[in-house]
Amino acid sequence: MVFHFRALAAAVCVLFAAGAQAQVGATTPEQKRFYAIYKELVEINTTHSVGSNTEAAQAMHKRLLEDGIPAANMQIFEPFPKKGNLVVRFKGSGQGKPLLLMAHLDVVEARREDWKSDPFKLKEDDGYFTARGASDDKAMAAAFVSILGQLKREGFVPSRDIVLTLTADEERLDVPSNGASWLLKHQPQLLDVELGINEGGGGLLENGKPVLYSIQVAEKMYADYQLESTDKGGHSSMPTAHNPVYALSASLSALSNYHFPVKLSEVTQAYFARSAGFAKGQQFQDMQAVAGGQPSPEALQRLSASPMYNASLRTTCVATEVNAGHAPNALPQRARATINCRILPHDDPAAIEAQLRKLTENEQVKLTVINPPLRSPASPMRADVMQAVQKLTETMWPGVPVIPVMSAGATDSRFLRNIGVPMYGISGIFFDPSDARAHGLDERVAIPRLYEGREFLYALVKTLSK
Repeated sequence: MVFHFRALAAAVCVLFAAGAQAQVGATTPEQKRFYAIYKELVEINTTHSVGSNTEAAQAMHKRLLEDGIPAANMQIFEPFPKKGNLVVRFKGSGQGKPLLLMAHLDVVEARREDWKSDPFKLKEDDGYFTARGASDDKAMAAAFVSILGQLKREGFVPSRDIVLTLTADEERLDVPSNGASWLLKHQPQLLDVELGINEGGGGLLENGKPVLYSIQVAEKMYADYQLESTDKGGHSSMPTAHNPVYALSASLSALSNYHFPVKLSEVTQAYFARSAGFAKGQQFQDMQAVAGGQPSPEALQRLSASPMYNASLRTTCVATEVNAGHAPNALPQRARATINCRILPHDDPAAIEAQLRKLTENEQVKLTVINPPLRSPASPMRADVMQAVQKLTETMWPGVPVIPVMSAGATDSRFLRNIGVPMYGISGIFFDPSDARAHGLDERVAIPRLYEGREFLYALVKTLSK
C-alpha cells in the first residue's frame, strides 16, 4: 500500500504535543488505552521467585483479543511452569518477510521493604511512573501491545506480517526457560523474520533536554568463568606454604593489571565519530582519531579512563564474586572467584579464554567455564532502519543526532543475531543517566517520555512495515 511518511510524521507531532503538554496522565484515547495496558502489566509480578510470566502473557493475549486480533493468530507457550511466552502474528499482505517486535515480560527481583512504595503497584507522582518494570522492559512490551491494537482498529494492512513476541526469563540470561532461546529451538518457524526491534537503545537527557538518540546495533557477548584453589586446610596456628586465598589473590591481581587489546569495528568508529560532536579539546581529537581508525596509544589511554568508553573499545573481564574459607580459626580449604567477561562481538571467545587461562591459571588455581559466550555478530546499519529512526527523531526531537551503539550489557537480541537476523535496540524513551534505575531501587520513567516513546514506536512500526 502507498505510505506517506510526512502524513504520519504530522500525526505523530499531534500526539507528541498532547503528551508533552500534560506532564502526568494520558490525554488522547490511544494514550489512555496504552496506560491501561501498561498499568495492568507492571502490576503483574513477573519475578523469578514468586511471579508468573504466564499470567502476564495471558493478560496481553486478552487485550489483543479485545482489539480484534484473531485468537488463531496468537499462541501462548509455557514450556516451564509460570514461564509463559506470547507470540502474535499481525497479518500483512505478504510482500516481504516479517518484522519482529520483541520485549520481555520478566523483571528482576524487588523487595517491598527496600522500596519507597510497593514495587508492583504503579505509582504516579512528580511526573514519573514508578514500579518494577516501569522501564525494563514492560514499557516496551505494553507499547507494542497497544500499537498492534491501534493498527488493527485503524484497519492498517502492512506489506509484511508483524510478529510480536513477549518472552520469559530474559533477566536470567542463558537459562533453559529463556523464552527467546526456547522459541528459536522449538518453534523456529515463528521467528523466521527479516529484522527485529528490541530493547537496548534509547535517548539521553541532559538537564532535562534530549541531546542524543542511540540505536543499538551490537552487543557484547556475556560469559562467566570460575577460578578455584583448594587445599586440605588445617589449624590456623600452623600456616602452610599453600594457602588457597593467597593463590587466588595472585591470580586476581594478575587479571586486575591486564587490559585486553583495543579492537575497533564499524559500529565503534561510527559511535565515536558522532559522539565527538559533544566533546571538546583533547577528547574531541581523541574521538576523531578513533573514528578515523588510527588512534595513538595515548589517545586510547585517555579515552579508556572513562568506564563507558573503555567498554566500547575492548573486551573486559572483571572479578565479581569471591568466596573463601569456612572458619576464622582454620586454614582455608577452598577459595573461589567469579570472573564476568563482556566480549566484543568481533573478538574471538576462544582467544579470550586462552588469555584468561594464561593470566590466572597455575598449579594451584584452575579456571572453569561456567557460562560460555554466545556469538552475537553486529547487525548491519541498514539504510531503511537508520533513515527511519533519523527522520522520526528529527521530527519529534529536532536537532538530536542518532548514534549507533554497542551495548556492554546483554539482551535477547543476541539469540536472533546469532542466526543471522538483524536486530536493533530502539525504545524511543529518553532517560537521564544520573537517574538510571533499571534493576535498581524505585525504578521509574518520566511520564511524558513514556508517551513520547510509545508514539515513536508506533510511527516506526508503520514505517518499517509499510
